[in-house]
Amino acid sequence: MRKALRWVLSLVVLIGTLSTAGAAGAAESDTADIKDRLLAIPGVSLIQEKPYPGYRFFVLNFTQPVDHRNPKKGTFQQRITVLHKDTARPTVFYTGGYNVSTNPGRREPTQIVDGNQVSMEYRFFNPSRPDPADWSKLDIWQAASDQHRIFRALRKIYRQNWISTGGSKGGMTATYYERFYPHDMDGVVAYVAPNDVVNKEDSAYDRFFANVGTKECRDRLNAVQREALVRREPLEKKYAEVAAADGLTFETIGSLDRAYEAVVLDYVWGFWQYSLLADCDSDVIPKDAKAATDDEIWTSIDTISGFSAYADQGLTTYTPYYYQAGTQLGAPDIQFPHIEKKYIRYGYQPPRNFVPRDIEMTFDPNAMRDVDTWVRDNAKQMLFVYGQNDPWGAEPFHLGKKARDSYIFTAPGANHGANVAGLVKAQKDLATARILKWAGVAPAAVQADPAKAKPLAKFDSKLDKRDIEREMTLRP
Repeated sequence: MRKALRWVLSLVVLIGTLSTAGAAGAAESDTADIKDRLLAIPGVSLIQEKPYPGYRFFVLNFTQPVDHRNPKKGTFQQRITVLHKDTARPTVFYTGGYNVSTNPGRREPTQIVDGNQVSMEYRFFNPSRPDPADWSKLDIWQAASDQHRIFRALRKIYRQNWISTGGSKGGMTATYYERFYPHDMDGVVAYVAPNDVVNKEDSAYDRFFANVGTKECRDRLNAVQREALVRREPLEKKYAEVAAADGLTFETIGSLDRAYEAVVLDYVWGFWQYSLLADCDSDVIPKDAKAATDDEIWTSIDTISGFSAYADQGLTTYTPYYYQAGTQLGAPDIQFPHIEKKYIRYGYQPPRNFVPRDIEMTFDPNAMRDVDTWVRDNAKQMLFVYGQNDPWGAEPFHLGKKARDSYIFTAPGANHGANVAGLVKAQKDLATARILKWAGVAPAAVQADPAKAKPLAKFDSKLDKRDIEREMTLRP
């Protein structure tokens, strides 16, 4: 009995010693330099640190498995950035769904909660691409698992609440992450996130273009688009000259002719995605398309759509996006009732046409249906923000009766750059208040009255400069 008692007492002392040592170690690590703490995480390495007043900004590599289901199949280096403010502040997890910016920047939720920001480059966007690239490992679950591993690693340092966010394909990414790992984040703010549930049913886009803006603006844009196809021969001659001078090639899409039509058919979509109704009166849009010169038609199309978009040099960067559009995400297909059929040779071309043929693609019609059903039935502390005049919002996410503390708001007159600040006041106040609440930093006054909600950090003209998410265009 005495031996047993002595053993128990010795065990208690040992546990106490280990606990004290562990607490001391944790306290010591908490006071270590943030760079040292980040680099102490297994698989994290420093690419660069850039100074910014009030923050520490790091560009890092994070070792990820190529296949989260079978980590033995190899690893790759994924770029992430950390905009560090204070470990006592909440953290915003951002991705645009494409390449990550290696310059300091702050997304709207980060300014609202005055927190840290972790940004992730989407897998398979160079340089975050396995070598050799097994394209079958580029899917929404694998990408969500990338975020999950990053979160679990950084959570050891940033222990306060986390909110995920992203715009356009990034908004989709934040939503998919929530679907597959619903217990990671304390809230989701998804901006202008398309939701193409049934890929073959795209009539919502046709209805959108029949009613967006004003008839005067629609007619003006439609006339320019039609005229560019009527004048196909002289404008394609100019295109060939420009392509030769700039070294543009068209092996992936198949021909300059296909590329030309794809750019022209993007014109109206591109205008509404990136411009406002007031821009319809700009000099870039000819008032009388038939009376306009070839150069005026060319300049208008090139300014809004970009004639380099479908050259190999324009497509290469976005191969991962087109691959996903053709395997899981879906892609719009719209009609052009203002253009006679004799002028349209190809119509909206499928994503398969924008991906090199040596990359195999098979479309999964269940991926988006699964996410859509999950959001309707399980959304919790999720906010979706759309722009009234943004084509991508024609097929939005919806909330069902089982959704909790979740919202869908639309900014009037806004394009693909819609944000919380552009909502009507009541919605802006509520959205801001909920973001603060989810982040765990809502002042008592805001919890009592959402009308008192406002961003906790002052606007910074450099840090908060937010260009519209130009990546997620119908044709980048």
